[in-house]
Order: sequence, then C-alpha cells, then structure tokens
Amino acid sequence: MSDSFEWQCPFCNRHATITNANCSIEDMTLGASNFENRRWIRAVFIRCPNERCHEYTLKIIQGYATVGGQGRTVTHQEKEWQLIPESDAKPFPEYIPEQIRADYEEACLIKEKSAKASAALSRRCLQGMVRDFHKVNKKNLAQAINALQGKIDPVVWRAIDSVRKVGNIGAHMEKDVNLIIDVTPHEAELLINLIERLMKEWYIDRYERENEMKGVIALAEKKDAARKEKKDSESVSAVDAV
Repeated sequence: MSDSFEWQCPFCNRHATITNANCSIEDMTLGASNFENRRWIRAVFIRCPNERCHEYTLKIIQGYATVGGQGRTVTHQEKEWQLIPESDAKPFPEYIPEQIRADYEEACLIKEKSAKASAALSRRCLQGMVRDFHKVNKKNLAQAINALQGKIDPVVWRAIDSVRKVGNIGAHMEKDVNLIIDVTPHEAELLINLIERLMKEWYIDRYERENEMKGVIALAEKKDAARKEKKDSESVSAVDAV
C-alpha cells in the first residue's frame, strides 16, 4: 500500500490515519489456465493504532482481474465480506437500552444477506427508541410516530416515518402475495445510518448534556459551601476578637 487513508476503528470508534505500518493487503488470483477474467480475491487486515485498542479488522473482497505480461489488472469488484468484526455496527454505550442496541447490531449483521430483515430490525429498533426515549406508548408504530409530529424537527419526523414504511416491507407481507417489493443493502444501510444518528442525538447528547449540567451545579454548590464556610469562620474570628 503506497497511500495512507482515513479510517474509523469499529471497536474503539476512534478515527486514525492508516499507513503501511497498520495495514496489510494480500491479493490472490485463481484459475492459472485462464488469463482473462480470472477470479481475484483480496484480504485486507487493519490494526487499530490506538494504544488502548490495538484490535484488528479483516475484510475480504472478491472480483475479477485480467492477468498478463504487465501484471494483474482488477476489472471490477463483485462482493465484499466483513469477517472481523462480523459487521460494521458501531459500539454504543450501555446506558442505551440493551434491546435497542441488540436490534441495531443485528440489523447491521444481516444487511448484506437479507436487506428486508435488516430494514425490519431497524423499524423494531426505532419503535423501541420512540417508546423509551420519548415515552410514547401507542397501539402501533404509526400512531407513536404521529404522536411525535410537531414535537421534533419536521425533517427528522419524516425520516423516522420513512424508516417505518421501508421496515414494513420486511415486517409485513403484501395482501397480494405475488407483489414483491425488494430492499437493497444500500437502502438498509440508509436506515441504519439514521438509527445511529438518532442514538447519538437522543441518548448520547442527552447524557453528555446532563453530565455537563451536573458539573456546573456541583461547581456552584462547592463554591457556595466554601463561601459559607469562610463567612462562618470570619464570624467566629470576630466573636473571639471581642
């Protein structure tokens, strides 16, 4: 590898610049008797440079390549597998409910194998977040989302309702069983990206904001206690001086 590139570790979530020291790429072509459109496989190892992490990832890329006198030329990439970790799910803190994190992680895990199922899990994840964070308990997700209208950003509301609609494709069969509406891995990823953003904006931002406010309150209480202690000390000194 000649060029460095920016990368985010899926284990510690830290951003890093990856160089030859942290990355190993191995290529292999199959089919020695055929010099055109040979099967090409690439293994990519990346080791996190963060001293508190040092976990490594492994990704396999499959495609086709032409091999001739000037070497190998990759014609196109066909498939990609994330082996370690098994998915690109981001690590989220434990103060987010376990079931919500589990649904999110499973949606990431099966995104490539079953985009419909991934979309259905994103829908389920969203339903849990609406119930837990916004304390909205309605008969179904549609009613719960309608209850949020006017209370959250309109664009966010429309995006949330879109997750519900796409998730319904995976969760419910059409009345006409011959009517098949597909969901692509890219579309499933868009829903996952929204879930990640909502978990940050709803849970993580609230947690960090509350901690900042508690820090300010604790500082004020500490200063107030110090002021009272000093005032009482001065009062005692004044009495002793009489």
